[in-house]
Amino acid sequence: MGRWLVKSDPASYGWADLVRDRTTVWDGVANALALKHLGGMRRGDDCLIYESGAVKAVVGLARVARAPRPDPAAGDPRRLVVDLAAVAPLPTPVALSALKADPAFSAFALVRQPRLSVLPVPAALWRRLLRLGGA
Repeated sequence: MGRWLVKSDPASYGWADLVRDRTTVWDGVANALALKHLGGMRRGDDCLIYESGAVKAVVGLARVARAPRPDPAAGDPRRLVVDLAAVAPLPTPVALSALKADPAFSAFALVRQPRLSVLPVPAALWRRLLRLGGA
């Protein structure tokens, strides 16, 4: 099973919206590397939801409910979407500043490539993130 982190601006669609909707089509990804990661997702994979903007924290856990497929609204077969389903909030949001201060995350793409919106999370960092978030 893959483990991923996806970023969203809560001003346009955030964790609260995903909880309200229960599932959503995760779209709008344009970066080539982020699209490659999105294409690597499989149904059942776990995802951490990171809210950018003013929040800048990992706030919830979701699951891939439907595998990647071309975005019908994009008109470009290279643009992909997946369906995500809300699982649970993290009891304690994990701030980006805390990750930057922790040497274990120094090579993590969220810290190194802050504009990347979809990224894999290595197993050891996944466990550490969940522990930091109280899950």
